[in-house]
Amino acid sequence: MNNNEFGGEIPDIRIEKYRDIQADPTRSREGPIRFIGKDYTGKVHADAYSGYDELFRVSKATEVGCNAHARRKFEYALDSDPVRAARMLVLWGRLYAIEKRAKDEGYTDEQLLAARQAEAVPIFDESWAALTEYKDQVLPKSPMGKAIGYAMNQWEALKWYTGDPQLSVDNNVAERMLRMVVIGRKNYLFAGSEAGAERAAIIYSLVASCKWHGHDPFAYFNDVLKKVTTWPASKIDDLLPANWTPPPKSTAPKLNPLPDQVA
Repeated sequence: MNNNEFGGEIPDIRIEKYRDIQADPTRSREGPIRFIGKDYTGKVHADAYSGYDELFRVSKATEVGCNAHARRKFEYALDSDPVRAARMLVLWGRLYAIEKRAKDEGYTDEQLLAARQAEAVPIFDESWAALTEYKDQVLPKSPMGKAIGYAMNQWEALKWYTGDPQLSVDNNVAERMLRMVVIGRKNYLFAGSEAGAERAAIIYSLVASCKWHGHDPFAYFNDVLKKVTTWPASKIDDLLPANWTPPPKSTAPKLNPLPDQVA
């Protein structure tokens, strides 16, 4: 599979086809529940934001943690606790080295699962022993104490990917996808209304889906907006990014530019 702009891989038929960005008026716990639903039985890859806690409490979803978030907190602790933080970063670096090797060498699902079980699981065991040792040596509210607390509280969720080759070590693909929303928000500041935010989310979803499937968003909109008004409603799915086929590039010869006019 080919890499996409978000640093992930263009998905095959088993992976969802679209990137769905939702607008919610608050960051409350009701938002994720409305979006995912109480009856969802799959896995939800997320950071440890408290707004997700209720989702995992009331639904059948399985929480999968983000090791990038866990690792980053030890980076924050480097200045105040360089020895202990550096050791934890080395351990997390070994986890990521396994993933890089698997990607570079094109591991199958079976090979990736075997590597994670044989190599990553022992690293987690070693990391847990180190965290347990360090926990009583640092102040809970120090940068190192907060990093340890985050990792230990999220431990089962952080390890979950090691048993499923379809899961990622972290949630970075989603984080990168939302970066364009954050950049946009810094420029235009306001959506104008809740309805405006919902429309923006639809557009962002289409743009993100284009990038996920390796399409140029400008080329996509330039083609689809010309077609959509006369396109049969029964075939509208054909214009969605997952199904869209870029039009062939023009083969007409380009005209030479006119020479500059001499006054």
